[in-house]
Amino acid sequence: MITIITPVYKAEKYLHRCVDSILAQSYTNFELLLIDDGSPDNSGAICDEYAVKDSRVRVFHKENGGVSSARNAGIDAAQGEFLTFVDSDDYLSPHTYQPLIGFLEAHEEVDFVEFPVQEHEGSGKQHLLTFEETVYTDIRHY
Repeated sequence: MITIITPVYKAEKYLHRCVDSILAQSYTNFELLLIDDGSPDNSGAICDEYAVKDSRVRVFHKENGGVSSARNAGIDAAQGEFLTFVDSDDYLSPHTYQPLIGFLEAHEEVDFVEFPVQEHEGSGKQHLLTFEETVYTDIRHY
């Protein structure tokens, strides 16, 4: 199982698109942890709505401590074998996790995986952000 951790702060404008894209994944064996980091807008209520609709979603409300604090709260609550992070203003293509899990199951020695992302700018410009292909078998050497 994958644990997907999404820190949430002032995200009501983007949150539906983000969460809907996660829930629409072709790989369905995941839990989604929405960490409301003391958001002053309706983000926390939106998170709660998703938890009622889908049993894979768990919500945690905490005092604002910043994105790292929210991620750490998610790590502490995670029940999955694998962890991934999705920012609340991001969204995923429907098949993001299926090939990733296939790779991890075929390569048990791998501790850490980065994969390319496509960045969309407000002007409509898009560009692919990629990482150098390197296999790390020990996270201490990352």
